[in-house]
Amino acid sequence: MEGKLALHERLELQEILTFKNLCLTKSATMHGLVGCEELKSIMEADVTDGKKHVEQLNDLLKKREVVL
Repeated sequence: MEGKLALHERLELQEILTFKNLCLTKSATMHGLVGCEELKSIMEADVTDGKKHVEQLNDLLKKREVVL
């Protein structure tokens, strides 16, 4: 059953996607409030990585069909 997701796997991926979206939103929002340049660069990197992760998770959910 390669390339297919069980229902519980799809639900777990959706939970992870929701969490990553929340983290991405928080980092992007807090970035403007931070005064420390080092912390700002860390948050910028987190936003960049977070966007990639969200895209990857979305691709996984779109490409895989659910096995019941």
